[in-house]
Amino acid sequence: MDTGIVRKMDDLGRIVIPAETRRLFNIREGDELTISVEGDNISMRKLDATCTFCGSTEKVSGFHNKGICATCTFELQN
Repeated sequence: MDTGIVRKMDDLGRIVIPAETRRLFNIREGDELTISVEGDNISMRKLDATCTFCGSTEKVSGFHNKGICATCTFELQN
């Protein structure tokens, strides 16, 4: 998707992701993004929340800045 928005990189290599794009992809302050090279292109993707214990990406919630899924939460409580 080419939005036609141009941003300049600052002297520390930072760029600003436009607010409209952040809203579209539900990117918030503190979210982690993965940056990869695909041919001649640079790609950014928001990381899915992942359970620290089992690696699941389903029903993951935060606990002390770590991800934990519903299954592991249940197992830890019992």
